Amino acid sequence: MFTTKKSLCLLLLIVVLTTFTTTACAQKKDDKGMTDLTAKKTKVTIETSQGNIELELWPNMAPKTVDNFVKLSKDKFFESTYFHRVIPDFMIQGGDPNTKDGDRSNDGQGGPGYKFEDECFLEGGTPITGPIDSEQLAMKIWTDVIMPYLQATPEPDAEIVAIVDSVMAMQSGDPIMARTVEFFLEKTGHAPLFEQQLKHAVEYGTICMANSGPNTNGSQFFIVTKKDGAAWLNGKHTVFGKVTKGMDIVHKIENLPRDKADNPLAENQAIIQKIKVK
Repeated sequence: MFTTKKSLCLLLLIVVLTTFTTTACAQKKDDKGMTDLTAKKTKVTIETSQGNIELELWPNMAPKTVDNFVKLSKDKFFESTYFHRVIPDFMIQGGDPNTKDGDRSNDGQGGPGYKFEDECFLEGGTPITGPIDSEQLAMKIWTDVIMPYLQATPEPDAEIVAIVDSVMAMQSGDPIMARTVEFFLEKTGHAPLFEQQLKHAVEYGTICMANSGPNTNGSQFFIVTKKDGAAWLNGKHTVFGKVTKGMDIVHKIENLPRDKADNPLAENQAIIQKIKVK
């Protein structure tokens, strides 16, 4: 069915965005677990050519992510990079060292030379077994089991491919719901699944890690400018802090004139001059 990984990923993305609901990982803003996770704060200031952005980072919520961001900041890794992807009413993205080389074609592809895991959910949870009896669970099977399996497997199992074909043809999660959780775990060799509690939603003003899939964090990050947040990204991108001052600068950056790749034009880029850790 699929001839290249590129076409596979594109088709999978279309189905994910059009088939299922986007509330699977949502969490109420007044969840009582939030206070403890945000109690400890690391203050940083991103000084840019467009103005300063002040943030608080949450090491209790995302210790590896915050440690990584702080270390890169102190090592001056981000200096002279610029926000290479800006989308009005969505987000601004930066942290790519490739933006230093003058070649705009590779912007968004760089990193620090390593990858580390996501920190989206609390540890532990209840094992997920038995019938797939909701669209919510079908979406979890799709995003957490089927998609990574197909992306990593040159010759996937014929039954899995048939189910994917049916999902795409029907634009529905029903073909997934016709099987059990155990069926998909066995066919794909996936580890057991657990009911997980999201640490923090991808909300307005939060800073999150950009990635190319699960557990592929490096140096790139984004700040959300959409007022009602980006719930469809919940559980897919680690939230590790929020803007406390300078959202006017963030909005200024999101509206910079840009090219077709959402990369600000060379004459008006938002260059990161320094990141101060207080």
